[in-house]
Amino acid sequence: MNAETLCLLAAGVFFLTGLLTGVWKYMHIARSQTATAPVYVDIAHRSSLMYAFSAFLIHGFVPYSPVSPAATVWVVAVPLLFFAAAIGTYVLHGILRDTDNQLHKPYVLGQGQVHGGLIHGFMWLLALGEIGGFSILFWGFLRAV
Repeated sequence: MNAETLCLLAAGVFFLTGLLTGVWKYMHIARSQTATAPVYVDIAHRSSLMYAFSAFLIHGFVPYSPVSPAATVWVVAVPLLFFAAAIGTYVLHGILRDTDNQLHKPYVLGQGQVHGGLIHGFMWLLALGEIGGFSILFWGFLRAV
């Protein structure tokens, strides 16, 4: 699979996830006395839509990639994988209703706790992967203009 196809596939999956989590969110709102959904149901909905358009934006920069086609697949796959992991985490917390802030100590997951090193390590890898992947594509664009 080439990088452009991977971006469009991710954009489609993320957008569909956003639409489906929108229905999930609405169902909570319709049944709630306060017309609200659980925090992470709302976050899953909004982030899925945001990441769909982010994947599409990355797609637009693929033609400017300064690296080989095979390397470009990795350059786009890393941020897309982290986008997917973030959405998955939000959906999981939405299902479990275990927290309203996944970065608040203690770091809970269901009935258990997650070591802070894993949480913060993941967040730093996420930042490096997302920023690094896009920066490579953006650098290629800047060289082209």
